[in-house]
Amino acid sequence: MRIMGLDYGSVTVGVAISDSLLLTAQGIEVIRRKQENKLRQTLARIEELIREYEVERIVLGYPKNMNNTIGERAKCSEEFAEMLRRRTGLPVELWDERLTTVSAHRVLDLAGTGLKKKQEVVDKLAAVVILQGYLDYLSLKNSAPEAANEEN
Repeated sequence: MRIMGLDYGSVTVGVAISDSLLLTAQGIEVIRRKQENKLRQTLARIEELIREYEVERIVLGYPKNMNNTIGERAKCSEEFAEMLRRRTGLPVELWDERLTTVSAHRVLDLAGTGLKKKQEVVDKLAAVVILQGYLDYLSLKNSAPEAANEEN
């Protein structure tokens, strides 16, 4: 089983895929479109990647406001999640992505990445941060009962 992580933006979608053990996230690509509402080719590419990597679940970044309210971008993500569910038949989970793009920029800055290269890869790296957060959550969730049993 593999999980796909998506960072959905107004004109790009960063894509990451987990390894089969659900331990690590790897950036795959950035899907670009010319207009925000033109999603047919974007959805078709996501479906191709789902088949290629045998994805069984999608984690979509959910850009809540810092005060935990739902703004316009989060509503767009909710709509995109519903499109993905209908098109792919896969479960789509919304994952709080606050500050993931900031984290991605910091990593690229520390690596000395130039501005042009940064613009090319920041969405892919943001997708990695989203998916890795989700994978870490799954790992903790799945190991919690074992840890409790070891103490007893």
